[in-house]
Amino acid sequence: MEIREGGVTSAKGFRAASVCAGFKKGRKDMSMIVSEVPFHLAGTFTTNLVKAAPVIWDRAIVQTKGTAQAVVMNSGVANACTGKAGDEACIGTASYAASRLGLSPEQILLASTGVIGVSLPMDKVEHGIDLMLPLLSDSEGAGSAAAEGIMTTDTVRKECSIHFQLAGREVTLGGMTKGAGMIHPKMGTMLCFLTTDANVSQKLLQKALLSAVQDSFNMISVDGDMSTNDTCLLMANGRAGNPEIVEEDDDYQTFCEAVGTVTKHLARAMAKDGEGAHALFEVKVQGASSKKQAVTLAKSVIESSLVKTAIAGHDANWGRIICAMGYSGASFEEGKVDLSFRSHAGEIQIAKNGVTTGFDEELATKILSEDEITALIDIHEGTCEATAWGCDLTHEYININADYRS
Repeated sequence: MEIREGGVTSAKGFRAASVCAGFKKGRKDMSMIVSEVPFHLAGTFTTNLVKAAPVIWDRAIVQTKGTAQAVVMNSGVANACTGKAGDEACIGTASYAASRLGLSPEQILLASTGVIGVSLPMDKVEHGIDLMLPLLSDSEGAGSAAAEGIMTTDTVRKECSIHFQLAGREVTLGGMTKGAGMIHPKMGTMLCFLTTDANVSQKLLQKALLSAVQDSFNMISVDGDMSTNDTCLLMANGRAGNPEIVEEDDDYQTFCEAVGTVTKHLARAMAKDGEGAHALFEVKVQGASSKKQAVTLAKSVIESSLVKTAIAGHDANWGRIICAMGYSGASFEEGKVDLSFRSHAGEIQIAKNGVTTGFDEELATKILSEDEITALIDIHEGTCEATAWGCDLTHEYININADYRS
């Protein structure tokens, strides 16, 4: 399966729009996705004990209804830690959007990102909805505009699509995401919206999403902070016309592969666009005795601030990587560890059997000076592996977050 350009309007029957409603000066800050028919719905959300009002709203719809028809998103105000007013803002937003779309409030999903502790200005919300309705379109440009409308400290839009066959029918899956800081999902602020015209039962849709998220969004870390607003929604309206997938058959496996491909692509894009980042940092652990062991080791390395700063300095300080592995909680034999760095500039082995290879520092620096870097770690215990994504940690990260509210 090959990733293509496109986004949330690539799948049949989905329209989108985005406008500047006044949350942020001179920038798009509200987006909307609408399906021409109700869609089956799957979702995963932040595990932070402090959850934003729209997260609670959406989670209830996923758990009790499993279907909806539209999503309203805003950027600039998180509607988190806003008490009763936050809940009322959700009801008000859903009710207003529903009345304008001819739907019921429980068919409207909500998502917010921005400053925590600030109430949602309903006059701007309603104004934004009114502005978006005549702009709703299934064009690729409308999908891109929607992706732009959910950005906060992101520097680029993050969207893609993929095409595949189910029972002889052409099926499309598109997606968009935002997130550059507070990215440490255990599903990080991270918002993701996936649309597909595949016909899939709600139960299997949820299972497919949970599986994909484990190997994608749950394997990224920019700064170790988990947001109150993390939301990932997968919407399937069935317009491709394939027979409904109700069993874990070959078509289901194909669908899962598509979801996994898109979520990994978007996860990498989020990590690469980490606040102040100059480089995408990928960690591949192989030779593990279990998937859990590989995941634990990879995530511990990707989350280490000392490793991130070493990458920022183009410094092959492999001791920091071994150290992060050592405190991860996963057991391994230090004397079996092999470590290499790889980028477009080449590949170099840094450690073998747990000790230095006496590597060429100049070549290592050259390899680590690229904008995409991979650390390859082999612990020689089994056949399991895992990949995690993050980025370097630079002075710009501090500048961005010190000035965030201003």
